[in-house]
Amino acid sequence: MRTSLIALLAFAAGVLAMLLVQGWLPHPQASQPSVHPAPALLDDADAPAPPQDDWPEQAPTPEQVLYTQPQLLDAALASLRPRIPGKPNLYLLAFAGDGTEDVFHNEVEYAAHLFTRHFGPTAHALVLENSPNTLSTRPLATWSNLENALDRLSAVMDPQQDILLLYLTTHGSEDHTLLVDMDPLPLDQIGAQDLGAILAAHPFKWKVVVVNACYSGGFIPPLQGDGTLVLAAARSDRSSFGCGNDSAATYFGRAWLIDALNRTPDFIAAFAQATDEIAKWEQQDRLLPSEPQMAVGKGIAAQLARWRDGLRLGPKVPFRPSVQPQVSLAAPR
Repeated sequence: MRTSLIALLAFAAGVLAMLLVQGWLPHPQASQPSVHPAPALLDDADAPAPPQDDWPEQAPTPEQVLYTQPQLLDAALASLRPRIPGKPNLYLLAFAGDGTEDVFHNEVEYAAHLFTRHFGPTAHALVLENSPNTLSTRPLATWSNLENALDRLSAVMDPQQDILLLYLTTHGSEDHTLLVDMDPLPLDQIGAQDLGAILAAHPFKWKVVVVNACYSGGFIPPLQGDGTLVLAAARSDRSSFGCGNDSAATYFGRAWLIDALNRTPDFIAAFAQATDEIAKWEQQDRLLPSEPQMAVGKGIAAQLARWRDGLRLGPKVPFRPSVQPQVSLAAPR
């Protein structure tokens, strides 16, 4: 009896399912109102335009830019001129973190020109930057590219002689984090401890780290040590000035990179000159002094002197930014 009843119920269920599939019975949810009714079909001419952003129209798409990063980094490294044997060489790695302001683009492009043209064949330059102007020509300034570039540079440099110069320019926050931005790409930010850990994971004996950002003095504790010179554009609790699309270069970038290094190849002497120059500008503009900071680790000054020994300086390199500001303002960074 139990077996016959189960068979009968199974047959009835099969009939109901067939009727439902063929549309002869209503779907169980058909009588309930739809929460999100389907939109009416639109002609292409009537369709709303996609939301607009600041991504340049003529650039590759964000996905294409991400996809080409390994090739761009390979090309940048392949373009480095050969290392000069028998003496210390200097390798500049310039990092422009914020893609919304041309001032950072201007500085890293100028740094590459300055070091390769003014400081002779023992100076080499690699640029990472976030800029609408270079999306198809320069590797992005990202955490990943920074690590990969350092990996690759450590393989071509002489770890006992050569000097890494890492120049970072972007906005900095009160919690000592560097802004890394090329909207709409989802990029990781780099904090002071992060940068210290990234560099500690690489075998560079001699390092110069320049952090050109607000509150950059907070980067000194995790970066300082033997064989390392750290230059910061401001105290750990102070802003630095000169960013924004109204400026061609930041205060520190202009004073140290553009002005002082065209007068002297001594980074420490250039820092002293730049500090005095910045103080005068800030006093004239009635700004709270940024008070740039420096930490000189054991041995690095002597190694920099070895690099300068016999250096044949080229002519001074004029600063000709690709994007000219309309007005020069002292915007905090």
